[in-house]
Amino acid sequence: MERCSAYRWVLHMAQHCWSRDFSRIFSRAFSRGVPRVGVSLALAASCLCGPALPARAQDTHSKLEAQYQSENDPVRKAKIVAKLGHFEIDQSRSDLKAGDEEKALALLERYNDEVRKTGEALTASGIDPERRPAGFKELQISLREFIRQLDDLILTLPFDKRPWFQAVRSDISATQNSLFDALFPSGSGKGSKRNRSVR
Repeated sequence: MERCSAYRWVLHMAQHCWSRDFSRIFSRAFSRGVPRVGVSLALAASCLCGPALPARAQDTHSKLEAQYQSENDPVRKAKIVAKLGHFEIDQSRSDLKAGDEEKALALLERYNDEVRKTGEALTASGIDPERRPAGFKELQISLREFIRQLDDLILTLPFDKRPWFQAVRSDISATQNSLFDALFPSGSGKGSKRNRSVR
């Protein structure tokens, strides 16, 4: 009975932490009396049936998406989109690992649409980002990191699949550069060349 509980613990931990280092799960499982083969089987099962994102991350992602859809203020909307970026790139990476390139691309294209619309809304708001950078700054910094991770992701793709993803990258880069230029219109931003992305 104790061993059954230990197996259930391994499966639970693996399903919620499968993207992390499994060494902690192995060591704690052994201390609970689960043999090596049992741990391996439980981890394998979790990788087959576990979610692309951990449950807590999925919940946070869903809440942010709901906030984005209901929010009308462009600054608050921009801050939400900034937070969504790493969820979208993580999910795309998981989709690609599962061999679902179309799903990964569709997700990135949808995020690109959200980024573009949010950037346009910030511009149309009439806010001076030099004096009031809130929203502009968070989104620009988030997109810069998103582009870096997207570049890494594109390098894992076959050459014939890259152009579709590079088109998304080009659009997001244009928005990121537009935000940076709005924040630093004279090009006086710290490390301005480094912080602008190459299209």
